[in-house]
Amino acid sequence: MDGGSPQPLQIAVLGPVRAWRDGTPLDLGPVRRQAVLAALVLRSGMLVSHEQLLDDVWGAQPPGSGRRVLPSYVYQLRKALDAAGAGLSGSVIRSGRDGYRFVRDGARLDVAELAGRLGEAQRARASGDLAAALDGSSAACTLFRGEPLAGLPGPFAQGERQRLAQRQRTVRQERLECLVRLGRSPDALDDLAALSASEPYDESLAALWMRALYGSGRQAAALSAYQDLRGRLRDELGVDPGTELRRVHQAVLRRDDEQLLGPAAARPAAVPSGPRPRRVNELPGDIGRLVGRERELALLTASLPPESVSIVTVDGTAGVGKTALVIHAARRISAHYPDGCLFVDLRAHGTGRQHVPPQRVLRRLLRAVGAADSEVPDDLDELTGAWRAATGSLRLLLVVDDALDAQQIVPLLPAGPGSTVLVAGRRRLTGLDADRRVTLEPLEAAEGLSLLRHIVGEERADREPEATRALVRLCDGLPLALRIAGARLQTRPAWTLAYLVDRMAGDEHRLGELSTGDRSVEAAFRLSYDQLTPRQQHGFRALGLSPTVEFDPRTPAAMLGRSAREAEQILESLVDASLVQQPRPGRYRLHDLVRVHARRLAEAAPAEAEAARTAALRLYLDAGRTTSDWGPAGFPTGPQSAESAFTGWQDADGWLDSSGAELVDVVGYAAALGEADYACRLAEALSDYFVRHGRYHECRTALEIALAHADGAGDRRMAAAVRSCLGITEIHQGHYAEGHAWFAEALRLSRHHADPREEARARSGLGAAEMNLGRAEQAMSHLTAAVELAQRLGDDWLAAMGLCLLGSVHRVQGRSDEALACFADARAHAEKNGRPRMISRVLACAADVHLDLGHHTEARTLFRHAADLVQQVGDVLLHSVTLTRLGSAEQNAGNLSAAMALHHQALARHRLLSPLTEPQCDRLEMDIRYRLGRAYVAAGRVAEAREQFRTALAVPGADGHPEERALAIAALNECPEC
Repeated sequence: MDGGSPQPLQIAVLGPVRAWRDGTPLDLGPVRRQAVLAALVLRSGMLVSHEQLLDDVWGAQPPGSGRRVLPSYVYQLRKALDAAGAGLSGSVIRSGRDGYRFVRDGARLDVAELAGRLGEAQRARASGDLAAALDGSSAACTLFRGEPLAGLPGPFAQGERQRLAQRQRTVRQERLECLVRLGRSPDALDDLAALSASEPYDESLAALWMRALYGSGRQAAALSAYQDLRGRLRDELGVDPGTELRRVHQAVLRRDDEQLLGPAAARPAAVPSGPRPRRVNELPGDIGRLVGRERELALLTASLPPESVSIVTVDGTAGVGKTALVIHAARRISAHYPDGCLFVDLRAHGTGRQHVPPQRVLRRLLRAVGAADSEVPDDLDELTGAWRAATGSLRLLLVVDDALDAQQIVPLLPAGPGSTVLVAGRRRLTGLDADRRVTLEPLEAAEGLSLLRHIVGEERADREPEATRALVRLCDGLPLALRIAGARLQTRPAWTLAYLVDRMAGDEHRLGELSTGDRSVEAAFRLSYDQLTPRQQHGFRALGLSPTVEFDPRTPAAMLGRSAREAEQILESLVDASLVQQPRPGRYRLHDLVRVHARRLAEAAPAEAEAARTAALRLYLDAGRTTSDWGPAGFPTGPQSAESAFTGWQDADGWLDSSGAELVDVVGYAAALGEADYACRLAEALSDYFVRHGRYHECRTALEIALAHADGAGDRRMAAAVRSCLGITEIHQGHYAEGHAWFAEALRLSRHHADPREEARARSGLGAAEMNLGRAEQAMSHLTAAVELAQRLGDDWLAAMGLCLLGSVHRVQGRSDEALACFADARAHAEKNGRPRMISRVLACAADVHLDLGHHTEARTLFRHAADLVQQVGDVLLHSVTLTRLGSAEQNAGNLSAAMALHHQALARHRLLSPLTEPQCDRLEMDIRYRLGRAYVAAGRVAEAREQFRTALAVPGADGHPEERALAIAALNECPEC
């Protein structure tokens, strides 16, 4: 490496865990933090859940702080490992949904280098190059620096330590095998003696030890070693040596050099007389540098069954580098095919050229192997028969490029055992019985960067590192795009990389700039599109208009006006055509540049495009409104679907979950199209979903996008509705003053537009804010007015919420009868609305009053019902709250064992919450531990009670919750010393 170039991050686990950047060792902290890093690195690229990490590192004894320890570990690891200024998006440890994943991005891992060295050694050995195999396995051995993962705790480290130690033994044994087969048996004896001593019952090692002794001229010692092991196996294990060891023993007795030491040790066979048939090699030369295809190359060059004809297929989108890969692989394995290597281009996607008919291909192949074709008629069956007859005794490698379907390939298959056919094409040839299939994906960011730096020159690229990375992102890992961009820069030395990046800004320019000479990314995509059926073409155009990057069949079904089943069939056919990617079962996406091309095609038919976009937006609007607890009455304006695409709120909720973090993009998509009404309605409909799932940042982002368009929307209700939703978001985060301000503005606008429903919603929100700010009288005024409006409008959810809040105000002021009356009315409205979350909230509030009054039976009954309902909907926060209150009810009824069990259940549910997204997380933990401590006190378990009170006070955010802190301090002071 150039002395002035920065060295990448290096991480080593084949010994004590270590890391370096630019040659400088990095501080990875204590062993448990290192164990977290190892669990991520050894699953590089995979999302590892919080629960899995806790199990990996702590096993059956998780830390007292639960999953909250992980963010602090990950923070310190990022601080140690990440390059300066990397930020969260550029970190080697990326956060995902409920977990983390390690992103390699150019980092050097000794385990990855080990895999590469072993792959090289295995390929060299398969090709007969034992010297190269020895070099590879020796290099692999040097990567081990002692016991792998030395000193790391946890079940995962223990399991990986055993696996890697076994790998180390295997590598050492393969190296020693190469020494023996190269005639260097004396050099292998010392290591073999040490290995055999550590594995006294390993028969494969014993066999190699005997062969090495024999190869060193020590036949008697080899026979003695066999007798020693046979005696040990019989005396200690009660078994006899296995077949392989007995076979080696017989070979030593016979002095069979070829079996023991390899063909090189045997006498050379007689060379047959007569001329050898001419060997043909039609493989094109390697053009351009191949980057980042080690795994695929290993699959393509691995050995295949020698007794049959093997077929290996490579598919992928246009421009992904299929031809370059198969030619590179073919040249690497060409020495295994003594009768020749043939190459055929079927031109399925050739510009301006007809497909090559199989008869013409077969005649050319017959001539290539020296067979006469002039007397064979131009009949496909007879030509196929002649080709099979001509190749029956030959071992050939046939490379077929740009194939369209299996029907093109079947007539071309040679008949000679051990022959191999490598097929490259854009489509997945499912009609072909292939031994191996390789789907070629675009390059990773680091690999794309390496290719672009190679093309434009490292010095030029490194002068503009940010622009270089931006250009790689714009090409989205597609080798053809990277090569065209690089060629443009090569031929325009005055251009900077930043200048080309600017020229590619916006979809309307991006593909246009990726064209040079007769090469064009868009033209390559167009040739694939032209091969599609009209139904597939319609589906492909619609996908270019999807508001999210990933989608399931439901979105294109809505856009195409088809059933989900029909949409899935179209999607799967486009996957087979390598125009659609399938990152995981049931989820699809388009490569960035393919999506740009699909959108351009769609926009050429404006009416079709508008209908598809509207259908997609309506689908997301339908999902948000269906899953919302507000019910149909909560959304009086906008499209009202007579028949929903969802079977119920659970179905809609699950579908929105599958969209991940892209829901905000749907609101932005509508806003970018100028669809102000849809942007506002979508943000409103999704806000309840976001808040229920604790996704407050996404909720606020979506609403702020909508707010910029709300006052100009055609739907006048949106101005107040969006502000009320912002107020709800603030209230749920404990920002009562900010929420009050939003609701006050919403109230002003709702009155201005004479909208009683939005007025009721704003007043309800103002009541909640006033109650939490300690202004009970003002809260009563707003809530009373809100309830009257909601009941007049027939909005059961709003009436239930208003009455629930009103009852809570009465409870705070000590008016239990009035509170219970409000909760009874609220329950009637909530049950009419039918959403279990609202019903459970009302039941829990009523149970609290009964608990205050000492009505333990009533409280327990209501809490149990509430807990059952809230468990159905998966609301972790509300479930934890309800369980711990039920525990208090059980304690007051004298059921201490049940009380403690319920508090522990509440704590277990609480551990699923994240303090980063749920503002009430710390407060709830303090409350649960306080209640659990009180139960321990009642049971006489004072030491455990004191521990709970201390833990409550040690919660990171305890100082921000003075009421709960005061209760814990008082309880601790009242608790007698042990």
